[in-house]
Amino acid sequence: MPVSVLSDLRSLTSPQRNAVVASFLGWTLDAFDFFILVFVMKYVAEEFGTDISRVTIALTLTLATRPLGALLFGYAADRLGRRPTLMVNILLYSALEFASGFAPTLTVLIILRALYGIAMGGEWGVGASLTMETIPPKTRGLVSGLLQAGYPAGYLLASLAFFLLFPLVGWRGMFMIGALPALVVLYVRSNIDESPVFLARRQKPDRSALWHTLRRHVGLVVYTVLLMTAFNFFSHGTQDLYPTFLEVQRKFSTTTVGTIAVVYNVGAIVGGITFGLLSERIGRRRAIVLAALLAIPIIPLWVYSSGPLMLALGAFLMQFAVQGAWGIIPAHLNELSPDEIRGTFPGFTYQLGNLLASANATLQAGLAEHYTGDYAFALAVVVGVVAVAVAILAGFGVEAKGVEFGRAQVDNRSGESGWMEREPVVSP
Repeated sequence: MPVSVLSDLRSLTSPQRNAVVASFLGWTLDAFDFFILVFVMKYVAEEFGTDISRVTIALTLTLATRPLGALLFGYAADRLGRRPTLMVNILLYSALEFASGFAPTLTVLIILRALYGIAMGGEWGVGASLTMETIPPKTRGLVSGLLQAGYPAGYLLASLAFFLLFPLVGWRGMFMIGALPALVVLYVRSNIDESPVFLARRQKPDRSALWHTLRRHVGLVVYTVLLMTAFNFFSHGTQDLYPTFLEVQRKFSTTTVGTIAVVYNVGAIVGGITFGLLSERIGRRRAIVLAALLAIPIIPLWVYSSGPLMLALGAFLMQFAVQGAWGIIPAHLNELSPDEIRGTFPGFTYQLGNLLASANATLQAGLAEHYTGDYAFALAVVVGVVAVAVAILAGFGVEAKGVEFGRAQVDNRSGESGWMEREPVVSP
């Protein structure tokens, strides 16, 4: 790690470091709870006497309800503060995760996962805004990569839990273990300060700010939602059914699947931090385009390799690229966001993208079943298309790298042309 990076990390004050840690843990454990279902879909289907494509409805609804959570919790964060909203959010998704382990039928499980999606949808935007408003602008790229690395870190924890604990506790016990994130609330309550940007703005509350600001920046909203739709197809298209591909099509054991999942989540963490740092040097858009295009030549190695070792290498490289692009998103969306609704805008646009991409697992499972169980084909087609879409939308979009919060403007710091008009994020 470059000396300048270590210096930037050391320069963070104790409240700034605590904000980074709390947001990282919140997102890590949120992802851990989400990905538990990814590993146990086969066993849930067997217990309830159905097929995997029916169980994927739970994944679809979890993703589909996340925008509602982003809107509700984001609005609360802009009105009441980032810190208390984050605590309520974590407690709620932990309780719903625990309840999922007691579902008596598939219908009840699907309902609980839809409610869990509301809670999950609020965490990312609130945590990211708290952190980005607390740290110095020069550290945003690095911290963005660290924060987003929480997502594959959660996937990694779910992989380890599946590998070590599933034979002992079964799929219901896995969900009960997912209640542990509630302990993070104790850390947030004891160590985290409120966002200084929120404290400065709350002296002039405006109940109409959310809708007024969203209408005023409708072009930015539409662009960001389209970008995040492509991003969510990119991540979920490479993650949600990959363990199923390994279990069902390749007939690998639980141990092998868990091991490969650990390997590719390490790649995801390294990729997120690497491209987050790179975005400070070459810009947010260029770094996203580079990561997205890198994924395309990796596809054959990722799903068509002959053995577990090469598949693990392909999965490592794929997630290095996918989560490399994602590592830039926390900083990118917060920099694009209007100041007065930063608690809402990043999470809401991100989760609207999730809504539009929420059918991914069902789409891929249906495509695989249509082609006689060929999950490799379904994975390859989706990822090839969306990697190009991410590169085009990011490459011809806008960025506001390094913008000072409080006087933010969407502009193109590199001076290149983009398809969208450079409009102010905040009125003068």
